[in-house]
Amino acid sequence: MSELTFEQMLEESFKTIHSGEVVEGTVIDVKPEEIILNIGYKSDGILTRYEYTNEPNVDLTTIAKQGDKMEVKILKVNDGEGQVLLTYKRLAADRGNKRIEEAFNNKEVLTAKVAQVLDGGLSVVVEEVRIFIPASLVSDVYEKDLSKYAGQEIQFVISEYNPKRRRYIGDRKQLIAAEKAELQKKLFETIKEGDVVEGTVKNVTDFGAFIDLGGADGLLHISEMSWGRVENPKKVFKVGDVVKVLIKEISGNKIALSLKFDDANPWKAAAEKYAVGNVVTGRVARMTDFGAFIELEPGVDALLHVSQISKDHIEKPADVLKVGEEVTAKVVDFNDGDKKISLSVKAMFAPEPKEEEEASDEDVVSVNIEAVIASEQEEASEE
Repeated sequence: MSELTFEQMLEESFKTIHSGEVVEGTVIDVKPEEIILNIGYKSDGILTRYEYTNEPNVDLTTIAKQGDKMEVKILKVNDGEGQVLLTYKRLAADRGNKRIEEAFNNKEVLTAKVAQVLDGGLSVVVEEVRIFIPASLVSDVYEKDLSKYAGQEIQFVISEYNPKRRRYIGDRKQLIAAEKAELQKKLFETIKEGDVVEGTVKNVTDFGAFIDLGGADGLLHISEMSWGRVENPKKVFKVGDVVKVLIKEISGNKIALSLKFDDANPWKAAAEKYAVGNVVTGRVARMTDFGAFIELEPGVDALLHVSQISKDHIEKPADVLKVGEEVTAKVVDFNDGDKKISLSVKAMFAPEPKEEEEASDEDVVSVNIEAVIASEQEEASEE
């Protein structure tokens, strides 16, 4: 039996490797674009940046150092130059596939950073496996601009797992919907009509504002924003405002809100302030053909009938009044139940004095001014 040469003994001391085999190597050198490993073979293994990760422009010197142990997969035993090509990302992807499969089967909630914002959705990476989250599954509401998610960590579940087509679909929408359903349940268990709660303005429209109460949205209608008039909700509220609101009504999943707190109700003291005979001052809020509505204070309007604007005949209020003009008049009727007040400028004027004449008691005629005003109002309303 012939003796083995030194070269033959050296050759036999190295292990045999095959493409696809997973081996452990020791880092012997690191460059920004490649890692060189001793894998116990006659040639060292080369791990390029491209085969380490899908992330662009990674400096491998920040990833590994001499002496580190790494598990890698044999990509090619000989790259044509006697070097062994290694891959880490494909090994990680293989393991990642198993990880994604387990998460899919167990409906596990995964957390990952958004790697890329695409036109149609988001791309995230879990253990070197790219998962696509379509725009329709990013949120429970339509979001035109997804750029705010760039670099954010988000949670999702795997809704589709197809390794043959390398199709992995994530779903964030169902998590948000489930969380909101739970919050809504807790909210409705704790609130009741008459409660004062804090919320955040979520959206403002021409007819009102939607307030996020932490589990459900409530509608603050324009008519409930103030005891006074609100012409445009968008001039009063903006998205993000924090407000305290009164829960006026709960009907199923609908919540009606109000800012008309009882302690600020101007009609509480109206009977005394606007008693019949009192002289008051207000501003013209709006006009119709039959009269002008005078705002005495926010939430309290009074009617100045066209027949009571002046001693002279007036066709319509706009002939002598304009919106915003200040008017002083006398209260001639107060109806607390219907929240109605009637004013008269005409009643401010005393009857014209007559020449003094000697007369007997039976020649004196008594005139009830308020009765005359009431009669004129009645005639006007019949017309």
